[in-house]
Amino acid sequence: MSRKRHRLVPETFGLKRRRELGDVVADPLRGESGSAREAVAEIVRLFPRVLFEDALPPIALRSQVYSLVPDRTAADRQLLSWRCWSIRRQLCSRQLDEGLEKIMGHRYSTGSHGDNVPAQCVQGVAEHLPLMSFSLSCLWRQKALQEQGEIRIVQLGFDLDAQGIVFTEDYRTRVLKACDGRPYAAAVQKFLASVLPACGDLSFQQDQMTQTFGFRDPEITQLVKAGVLTVRDAGSWWLAVPGAGRFIKYFVKGRQAVLSMVRKAKYRELLLSELLGRRAPASVRLGLAYHVHDLIGAQLVDCVSTTSGTLLRLPET
Repeated sequence: MSRKRHRLVPETFGLKRRRELGDVVADPLRGESGSAREAVAEIVRLFPRVLFEDALPPIALRSQVYSLVPDRTAADRQLLSWRCWSIRRQLCSRQLDEGLEKIMGHRYSTGSHGDNVPAQCVQGVAEHLPLMSFSLSCLWRQKALQEQGEIRIVQLGFDLDAQGIVFTEDYRTRVLKACDGRPYAAAVQKFLASVLPACGDLSFQQDQMTQTFGFRDPEITQLVKAGVLTVRDAGSWWLAVPGAGRFIKYFVKGRQAVLSMVRKAKYRELLLSELLGRRAPASVRLGLAYHVHDLIGAQLVDCVSTTSGTLLRLPET
């Protein structure tokens, strides 16, 4: 009996369904970014620099990276290795500088003239680079590389999980510009020159700042006033972005506004293409695409693939 009922169903219906499922509309937002580096670069391009008069470094949130790299473990691993490699590269460059100083000192002390470095000087440099697995030629290549593509992870403050990602060179440039001519400028410059290249941590401890990097308590207080550090708890500070308060205010309001757009839609769901095609409310200062990346990565909405494109749906509570 069941076989007869199955045969009564026209075969064309099944073929039509299969054809529709295979013809999926391309997603206008979620690209095929396979690495965290590409994801950060894409989010940074969406950051509205003009809104903040270029006073802030472009900020990408970790949650936004997850929207483009769904494997969170892989994304975190790539961000960590990217950050650690930048630190190792800078330390390698610093040790090479020290070795070159020893070369110059040895050359002049032995009375050697000309541009060629004696072989015994090169051997001396190798002896002064302990615990380095790189060859001397590799060190030269690393020295020649420009300091680009390195990142810093900062705490944004409105949520413990809200971590921003900035390019280190952008961060350094904006911080120096913000503290120019201020009483705390010397402390900030010391921090950027000693702590930032050597330590990739998100937070800093009292002993680390005073004993390892030689900061006095008044200098740490000045760093807090400058906005470079924010208090985490007694004797501990987060790395922060000076002047990020306005960005955080816009971000929180914009997130709520975009969530409200999905919540007010029929069945509490909305096509991604339709959402991006709408006019952004006045409270969405950072742009719809910027916030949608956050909603997807933070799992504030569920993504459902349909024949019409990606459907954003509020999760059931």
